[in-house]
Amino acid sequence: MKTKSHQLIVQSKLAPELVAVRQQLRRETGLRKAADMALRKSRKQQDQLLEKSHFMQEQLRNLSHQILLAQEEERRHISRELHDEISQTLTGINVRLAALKIHVTSNTGDLQKKISNTQRLVEKSVAAVHRFARELRPAMLDDLGLIPALLSFMKEFGKRTGLQIRFTALTADRIEQLTSVKRTVLYRVVQEALTNITKHAHASLAKVSIQIHSGAICMMISDDGKSFDVERVLSARRRICLGILGMRERVEMVGGTFAIESIPGKGTTVGVKIPLQNGDKK
Repeated sequence: MKTKSHQLIVQSKLAPELVAVRQQLRRETGLRKAADMALRKSRKQQDQLLEKSHFMQEQLRNLSHQILLAQEEERRHISRELHDEISQTLTGINVRLAALKIHVTSNTGDLQKKISNTQRLVEKSVAAVHRFARELRPAMLDDLGLIPALLSFMKEFGKRTGLQIRFTALTADRIEQLTSVKRTVLYRVVQEALTNITKHAHASLAKVSIQIHSGAICMMISDDGKSFDVERVLSARRRICLGILGMRERVEMVGGTFAIESIPGKGTTVGVKIPLQNGDKK
């Protein structure tokens, strides 16, 4: 009896403590559930914001792609106009001046001199128009393909700037199977990279190589000029930065990858890799 009585006394003393512990556990459980709900809600909001951010990034990328395509189409149109309209008009003027010079009978010395000077100006204008047309959109790129267009551009570019350019292209027949957009991307990257080399690298030699590796077109453009801090330049608002970003955007537009590396004493190398799909056509 004493034992049972003693147990009852102990239980009666512990009862308030047990109640308090249970209440504390309930409070902690409630707080934990509330924290879990808040955490799930926060994660859901984060997922929604991340999804919205990805959507906006994709929208901006699509917009950028559309701008580049529209810009290329505009260049194509201007190039044709320069070649077909202005160039033919200037050539016609030159032909008429030549005929006039032949038929001059009086005051030939002064008049012929003036006509000759005018002809030189017209010839200079025609050459400038042709150069602008090639830079805007080389007809050779559409008519003959990427490799002939690059050869023509690099020959004229080297002659005009003094930069020595070595060009190698393997499996040219497969390269020409690329879509017009992809050929244009490769051409524009070479154009921008060589322009940057002459403006900023002060190099004497540039190398351009194109080959097929692992189902992709791989292009490398390197120089022996001055190096630069790639990260610093990309974070600055400078023309070369815009040029690099433009090249990268063009390459990514067609599902490719773009890389640039600049090492002191070794110059700069631009690397482009664009998938060569079986469905690609001109």
